[in-house]
Amino acid sequence: MSAAAIDAQSLPAPRVTVNPWLIAIVVALASFMEVLDTTIANVALPYIAGGMGVSEDEASWVVTSYLVSNAIILTASSFLAKMLGRKTFFLICLGIFTVSSILCGFAPNLNALLLFRILQGLGGGGMVPVAQSILADAFPPAKRGQAFAVFGIAVVVAPVVGPTLGGWLSDNLSWHWCFLINAPVGAFATILIAAVLQEPAKAKATTAKTGSEPQQDNGFDVVGFALVATFLGALEVMLDRGLEDDWFASPFIVTSAVICGTAFVLMIPWEMTRRNPMIDLRMVATRQFGACFLVMLATGAILLATTQFLPQLVQQDFGYTATWAGLVLSPGGVVTMLMMFVVGRLAAKVQPKYLIIVGALVIAASMYSMTNVYGDLGFWYMARSRMLIGVGLPLIFIPIMTASYDGIPAGKTDQASALINAARNTGGSIGVSLVSNVLTHRQQFHQSRLVEQVTPSSPQYQDTLHQVTDYFLAQGNSLLQAQQQAVQWIGQQVQTQASFLSYMDAFWVLMLIALSAIPLALTLRKVKLGGPAPVGH
Repeated sequence: MSAAAIDAQSLPAPRVTVNPWLIAIVVALASFMEVLDTTIANVALPYIAGGMGVSEDEASWVVTSYLVSNAIILTASSFLAKMLGRKTFFLICLGIFTVSSILCGFAPNLNALLLFRILQGLGGGGMVPVAQSILADAFPPAKRGQAFAVFGIAVVVAPVVGPTLGGWLSDNLSWHWCFLINAPVGAFATILIAAVLQEPAKAKATTAKTGSEPQQDNGFDVVGFALVATFLGALEVMLDRGLEDDWFASPFIVTSAVICGTAFVLMIPWEMTRRNPMIDLRMVATRQFGACFLVMLATGAILLATTQFLPQLVQQDFGYTATWAGLVLSPGGVVTMLMMFVVGRLAAKVQPKYLIIVGALVIAASMYSMTNVYGDLGFWYMARSRMLIGVGLPLIFIPIMTASYDGIPAGKTDQASALINAARNTGGSIGVSLVSNVLTHRQQFHQSRLVEQVTPSSPQYQDTLHQVTDYFLAQGNSLLQAQQQAVQWIGQQVQTQASFLSYMDAFWVLMLIALSAIPLALTLRKVKLGGPAPVGH
């Protein structure tokens, strides 16, 4: 689940003198904080826009800039961690993330906030990849599955907590605290990591050697990094901004698409012909890893799409506040935390392919239940749907780690990790963009069809108009006011029904995406169970 995680098998375990669970908690806490910031600012955008005197469209770059910088640093994390040492690199990234979070909270204008968000994304994107390798060093092989389950909570639960926490902070304090809250947590994690973790002796020797000797095996692929970063960055911008800018009717989106496509076309032959490429594209072509890559794309799409659009649904059509919209996701987060530990044990006994299939079916069932959405549904109906997702996601996330690294040489683990994490991030962006477009276009379609039925000559329309007019007359309005209010009420009902129908279509799409993981999982071969857990994220 992390990006470009460092191969734990290539480095001896550090001499840990404290309880390894303390390391697990501190590392997971730092990673939780980083992943949290991918969604915590989403519900605060209206507050940021109002406070800085900009439009919400301009304020949305606060989210985009963070995601883009995360994507760019992804592929360089492995090399930098090997060059500097895992502990040193982790502390540098954590320090950059914490300081830039404080700067975000005190940013005087939007341009400064965007600059600090980019720095925050660079620090966070470099921090998460090495976290799981630190866990792999701290725990013996028999305990690593449980340790990875603790770490997995950060990846799956943090995006769920983000909107809830961000909404509460924005409603009750100010949007600045969405960033300032990272300061005490980051300082606490920095002190503990510096105190409890020791750098492996072999890693120190390797780090010292890289500064004095040319490295054929560990050399930095500058051109490959530039191409991969350009491709991921442009793709992220295009997916995030496409709907707002009317896709290819916008010169900006066209330019982003050209840059993205050009970088992708140039990246393939360059990376395929390098002895030590920035990312090993050959792995994606293998049956085992390729299937895992696609499953992670689908899982990332479902995770981020449901996290963003379920709160949006209850706010728009059910009148929930930002805080209550976030709380709809909270029961699912609790279920996910419990399931992480359950699946951590199951993964040592059951083949990954079967767990992934069960997880996909559970998520598909949750999405199917939401295709029946209508105006009388209560809080717990929505919460139960999210709880089902909370059951299904861990059944995919943890097994996919075991399956994706099966057969990968020890020296290629960091490459596999970069690609798996890129799949999750990119899948999330694709999922959000896809659902946004489904909602927009299908709402327009359904509204057009419904309006065709709302004609003054229709007996059903006249009957409804009379009943609603009588209702408003009973409220003490004049006949003219009651008729006007009745017409407005009918128009609002048309819009609301069109919205519900468009969300039904969106949940059908997400259900199909979940089901697409089943045939992919069936292609996975059996893996050896009970051995060392894979080192990747």
